Amino acid sequence: MTAVPSTPPVLDDADLDLVAALQVAPRAPLSALADVLGSSASTVGRRLGRLAEERLLRVIGQVEWPMLAEGNPMHIWVATAPGQAWEVARQLSELPEIPFVATTTGRTDVYCSLHATRRDRARELLMTRIPSVPGVRSAHTELVLRATAKSDSWRLRRLDDAQVRALREVADPVAEPTAVTGFGDDELRATELLRRDGRASAADVARGLGISRSTAYRLTQSLLQRGLVRPRVEIEPALLGHPLEVVIELHAAPGAIQDVADALARHPSARYVSIVAGTSSVIHHGVFRDEEGLAELLTRDLATLPGITACEVSVVLDVLRRYWIGREDGRLLAQDR
Repeated sequence: MTAVPSTPPVLDDADLDLVAALQVAPRAPLSALADVLGSSASTVGRRLGRLAEERLLRVIGQVEWPMLAEGNPMHIWVATAPGQAWEVARQLSELPEIPFVATTTGRTDVYCSLHATRRDRARELLMTRIPSVPGVRSAHTELVLRATAKSDSWRLRRLDDAQVRALREVADPVAEPTAVTGFGDDELRATELLRRDGRASAADVARGLGISRSTAYRLTQSLLQRGLVRPRVEIEPALLGHPLEVVIELHAAPGAIQDVADALARHPSARYVSIVAGTSSVIHHGVFRDEEGLAELLTRDLATLPGITACEVSVVLDVLRRYWIGREDGRLLAQDR
């Protein structure tokens, strides 16, 4: 029996407005979202529930790196044998230390990131486990030193200034991440719960951890206000009208690296921008509405940044996993880690 291709999901204007509102205030009450969007709380709740039930949208918690692992993440470009790219990507996506993996064109056939809980495990993966995946010919790795933009900062620009201001008034205040040291078991358990459900209430945390609601509230607010957990919307960019996704490696003079990274972090395409140690200097992971948008970045925006000496572009073809969440036809699968 021949498999029938699934129909790509489509979001209407009201769906897109809700996504844009949640990007500004991921934990906003339904009543506040309804006020801003000119709807009712029950309607917004049903719409949010439908998007979640159809596995199109999830509000998760983006966790600061030291609470997940000993070291920083790494970017990895994997060259594969002819015809083996998708199978290699699939096998890599099964490794719990791989938060992101996609097939690509350009420098190599597969691009992924690695974030192992222990440094010795990272060495094992880089030296033995990944090279031994059938179909892998070679791998090139770059260590992330500092991120100037992460996925929680990318916005779908649909709301007007008044709507954004109203949402920011009800959004949880989030500070720049503080030093991540000395956290206890309850904080780690609360972090894991919020990582899976960025809209979890104090009551949800209390039930999940078996603690009092007042303690759960203090834990939750501490993690959020210290920037250790940053709630954000998880949804495929293509569903939001940005089907073109690229990873750009930029080479820059040492004195220009920070300025280049900061400028790219402010670019509307930026989902993840990092300063790296490797053959390149800055990695820009961006999404675009079309090829013209990418052309504008490459020919105009980058041209205004002094110090860039070269760049190399990898175009993402198929994302198999993003932030430890598997993908299939634009829909979200279970969170693995």
